[in-house]
Amino acid sequence: MLAAYMPEDVARDFPAMHKDPDGMFASWRITLCPIAYNTKLVKSEEAPKSFADLLDPKWSGKMVKAHPGYSGVVMTSTQQLSRDLGWSWFEKLSKQKVMQVQSATEPPKKMLAGERAIMVDGGEYLLVLMKEKNDPIEIVYPTEGTPLISGPSGIMANAPNPNAARLFQAWSFTAEAQQLNIDIAGLRSAHPKTKDHAGARKFSDIKLLREEPAVVADKADEIKAQYTKYFKV
Repeated sequence: MLAAYMPEDVARDFPAMHKDPDGMFASWRITLCPIAYNTKLVKSEEAPKSFADLLDPKWSGKMVKAHPGYSGVVMTSTQQLSRDLGWSWFEKLSKQKVMQVQSATEPPKKMLAGERAIMVDGGEYLLVLMKEKNDPIEIVYPTEGTPLISGPSGIMANAPNPNAARLFQAWSFTAEAQQLNIDIAGLRSAHPKTKDHAGARKFSDIKLLREEPAVVADKADEIKAQYTKYFKV
């Protein structure tokens, strides 16, 4: 389905984990899936610092979480957490009366609105943009590590305008274009010549969980079934 094409910036600057060795695609965007809380409802000294902290009974009925059956971000996050924390963590979390929503864009909004005090998961980029507006939220990068979600881009083998597609692909991976992703959308980039969003934690200072897209693809149905078994949704 894809045509081999590796933009100059990708070939020269991108880490191996963010480019396909056959040149079929590369990480056009990156986001994270952290915890967050509403600072009007949770004091900083009492806020969770880890995924383990979310199991504290004091957070029962106060959390919101997206569903891996609807969200690719949360599917990827669920695979990483089930691998590193075990499904037993999800089983315990499911007993915490967690509000379930669909898209990874919803938990930040529910938290900001005060419907729940804590966000278990969701797209970091929304949180970055909220903080830019001085909304009352704080991001928590868990001590166990924060799930990493990359968004690859490639060119279709039968693209109607293949040369234009290559030109656009080449531009979209330049430091200039990648910086637009960061500055305007609150995203992260694998391009080493970009700068972190103003006010966001430095990307290199965040402990990240390991991404395994092939495992996600192979086990998506199994992950959704196991999740539904615990959360009954």
